[in-house]
Amino acid sequence: MAVEASGSVVSGEGRRDPSPTIPLTRTERVASIDVQRGVAVLGILLMNIPGFGMPFAFLDVPVEPGGNTGANLWVWAANSVLFAGKMRAIFSMLFGAGVLVLTSRLEDRGAGIETADIYLRRLLWLVIFGLVHAYFIWWGDILFFYGVIGLFLFPFRKLSGRTLIIAGIVVLLVHVGREWVFHARTMERTRADAVAADTAAAAGATPTSEQKAAQESWANRLKQAHPAPEALEKEIAAYRGSYLDALRERAGFLSREQANALYSFFFLDAGGMMLLGMGLFKLGFLSAAGARHIYWIVAAVGFALGLPLAAWAVRGAVTSGFDPVTMAYGDVVRAAARVPIALAHVAVVMLICQAGILGGLTRRLGAVGQMAFSNYILTSLICTTVFYGYGVGLFGYLQRYQIYYVVAAVWLVQLVVSPIWLRHFRFGPLEWLWRSLTYLERQPLLIRATKPVTEPATV
Repeated sequence: MAVEASGSVVSGEGRRDPSPTIPLTRTERVASIDVQRGVAVLGILLMNIPGFGMPFAFLDVPVEPGGNTGANLWVWAANSVLFAGKMRAIFSMLFGAGVLVLTSRLEDRGAGIETADIYLRRLLWLVIFGLVHAYFIWWGDILFFYGVIGLFLFPFRKLSGRTLIIAGIVVLLVHVGREWVFHARTMERTRADAVAADTAAAAGATPTSEQKAAQESWANRLKQAHPAPEALEKEIAAYRGSYLDALRERAGFLSREQANALYSFFFLDAGGMMLLGMGLFKLGFLSAAGARHIYWIVAAVGFALGLPLAAWAVRGAVTSGFDPVTMAYGDVVRAAARVPIALAHVAVVMLICQAGILGGLTRRLGAVGQMAFSNYILTSLICTTVFYGYGVGLFGYLQRYQIYYVVAAVWLVQLVVSPIWLRHFRFGPLEWLWRSLTYLERQPLLIRATKPVTEPATV
């Protein structure tokens, strides 16, 4: 097989194949990955919705608005055990799988060094999209982090599936260990030193400089967990105010937190899951190519191991009155539990894809997954319009259980609109823009009536 100057590939029989650098077509997609990506796109809103409708301090602590009893507590607990962190884990694994789908098919077509050009352009544009999304729409963006971390994955694409899985597990173990040592243990020591300083001061002694530093650090930590009413009122007023008010609040938050989140959390957390996803894709686990009994085993073992650990962490948080140190240790436990739970969720979806059941739902989920980028941004546009002052202005008004009514409405919109859009267009609008920028050429968008595009039969 040779490559002509025009970029087209010519086979040994003289047949002209498509240019090696054209984007993947619909018939080259792996339908089970689209379905799983659709599940993740919808599921991640379960975790993100408090960030749209509530002050930052209450994202993980069900104190206000509405308190921590009744439906509010049960919704928080169920979400913490079943979904929080798990949907992001699945999304990260699928991002890793997407790295291999893109690069392997470009290389199989003979793209050569252009594979790296396309890959890097794709991720650099993702970084830009993420920054625009974070600053101008919603602060909780994840695209920026994925774009930066994805730049490091390219050299690992040739490793075996087993090696990639081991590498991913090692990175995730380092992440869990780091959370235990530098988050939970450090917080516990800080509190102990602060209490010792308080005791010394009460006894008439002068606290040491280290104890004074611990007092200040612990006071700041309590202020973050239980912010003063004035701080809450300022945040609520900003998001109930004009677009410029919300923009200033977001920009201030991101300037303080975005870089810290990348280095202290996402690099290991998402990076490890991406490596794991690359390995699982190479072994056929994410493309529904595995043996049915393997998926059953993964689902059973994953839920059996992960759910009790996550439930134990949630119970500890509740019985301690949401004590910061107890919750920090609970975060470590949940970080360990989310991998088996996320894999169990994936296994269940793969079993459904293999069995061919729930066809109407899986087709809609697949459409959502094909338009994952557009649907992710659409979610932010809908939710900020519902909660921010330049829209309906419900920020801080709804109780925790009530914000999930918004989740159901967003899901309904995406499950209905995505299949309709894909009947007429080849890609979602942002997928089209991203591809056009990546390949430095305007991509065809409209599906011509004379040449209908068939759906992929691959599971």
